[in-house]
Amino acid sequence: MLFPVAGIEIHPLVPPAVAFVISFFTSMSGLSGAFLLLPFQMSVLGYTTPSVSATNQLFNIVAIPSGVLRYVRERRMVWPLTWAVIAGTLPGVIIGAIIRIAYLPNAADFKLFVGGVLLYIGYRLLKSIQHKKRRPLKPKVSPHAMGNTTTLEFSLKRISYSFEGETYTAPTIGIFSLTFMVGIIGGIYGIGGGAIISPFFITFFGLPVYTVAGACLMGTFVTSIAGVGIYQTLSYIYPSQVIAPDYLLGILFGIGGVGGMYFGALCQKYVSANILKLILTTFILFTAGKYIVEYFF
Repeated sequence: MLFPVAGIEIHPLVPPAVAFVISFFTSMSGLSGAFLLLPFQMSVLGYTTPSVSATNQLFNIVAIPSGVLRYVRERRMVWPLTWAVIAGTLPGVIIGAIIRIAYLPNAADFKLFVGGVLLYIGYRLLKSIQHKKRRPLKPKVSPHAMGNTTTLEFSLKRISYSFEGETYTAPTIGIFSLTFMVGIIGGIYGIGGGAIISPFFITFFGLPVYTVAGACLMGTFVTSIAGVGIYQTLSYIYPSQVIAPDYLLGILFGIGGVGGMYFGALCQKYVSANILKLILTTFILFTAGKYIVEYFF
């Protein structure tokens, strides 16, 4: 099947199958899988124009709601954290899209940028795994008995909530500042920012992966809508570049992501947080190393 915008030909079952597998594992940590789907499109499919970033965000729009719905139903959505993520990433993702078109239209330069982003994400996750091993182990909680999150405070000063008998607190301004910067990176990359925000929440703010996953997915969903809109608008301003998303390809990826994210969110509480981080770190560091090496050699 030919996808004219992307300029590639591929069997129509391949995109949803690949997206399902990626999203199943990444959604357990609050990531849509777009950060791994983009390297697949660039390296395997040969889709390297700026349009690939917009197509990646279209995948988020189609795929994410199923995972978010699961977290909402199980009352593991920390809404104050979600609103802070959205408020910070929305303006950032618009700025990032403009930077992508104006300064990173070349595929080789963009791959180096992607490799650098992934390398940092992998580094933060690896540090969190090593730190976790040094901490005393807590009694294992049955997934069936996993508690809900309860908001304790939501103000301009801090966000505080309880989960599994413990209280977690993070500064609201700190979260907003972080998500704004991440939104710029996510807008350039075409990922919505969840892949970067989630590791920061886990490692820097010390929030449990079971509670940040839903907030990161919801934030990524909202910012991806804005991202696709700005890329579509920019396609009229820069008619000489292929900028608008390949809607058919993005929807096919999204269909696979729907199933992957739903079942990933369903199975998350049965899988160790450390195992989730290890799986993600392995994929991230491998892809980052590949892109950086390819750029220089």
